Amino acid sequence: MISPPNDALADEILSINSIYSDSTLTPISASTNLYSLYLPSLPSIALRIEFPNDYPDTPPSILGTQTVGDDVAKGVGNQVVEIVRGVLARLYQPGSACVFDLLEESREALEKAKEDGVLHTETHGEDASNTPPSNTHTSQDPTHTNPPSKVDLGPEPPWTVAPPITEKKSLFLARSARVTSPLQAQSYLRHFLATDKKAAKATHNITAWRIRGVNDTSYQDCDDDGETAAGGRILHLMQLMDVWDVMVVVTRWYGGVLLGPDRFRIMNTVAREALVLRGVVEGGAKENEKDGGGEERKKKGKK
Repeated sequence: MISPPNDALADEILSINSIYSDSTLTPISASTNLYSLYLPSLPSIALRIEFPNDYPDTPPSILGTQTVGDDVAKGVGNQVVEIVRGVLARLYQPGSACVFDLLEESREALEKAKEDGVLHTETHGEDASNTPPSNTHTSQDPTHTNPPSKVDLGPEPPWTVAPPITEKKSLFLARSARVTSPLQAQSYLRHFLATDKKAAKATHNITAWRIRGVNDTSYQDCDDDGETAAGGRILHLMQLMDVWDVMVVVTRWYGGVLLGPDRFRIMNTVAREALVLRGVVEGGAKENEKDGGGEERKKKGKK
């Protein structure tokens, strides 16, 4: 087994491969710090990335492509390398792990490049023209234009995903989305668990939502998913933060080491970050006031 150069990278490899797939970030050889990094948004391409011994104090380097699939047009690999290098240069901060943010921001950058016509990922020529798309249907019935499961699930929920936290081999990941009804919240959760195989196999997917309805009605609910009182704690956090029309899902992959009460602290941390990143928190003042700490609590929170 190839060991990463330090614990920080080892934790990040565990996190990344738990969130995406087991082969997303893998070592190339035992004698170097070279790794293969597959892009979830462009799985036909893997990049060659080198991590220095003192990562994350020093940034990794994108050296080029490791593999490029036959379905990728000529020259696209080099374009992708340049786009990802630009993303890395923009987001890297000394001392902070960056691979998760690199993958997510690269996804957005690559999608924008496709929309702008800068990046053409399709192959052209005889091979491409003679190969029918995998979802092609010969039936003229318009109801068969898409797989039934995808039609039933509806569109992709607009998730905002917080950076993961790894603690003693347990991985915690939170996401939030704007919702306007309990049915929509349930639909988003159903879509998430049906399309994210890693999350579906996680130890817990804890959910909570708060929704304002018409005529001064409101809806608040939560689900522990086997982690006793966890959903209630997330819902209580949302109440303290005074956030509405939003749902949170906290996913935990248990790493084999009991965390005790610390697990609830970490769940609240990632849940809060998902809400903050979504922009539904106004400075956190209400949270502090309602938690009974007032100005004194704010001062203690500064380090």
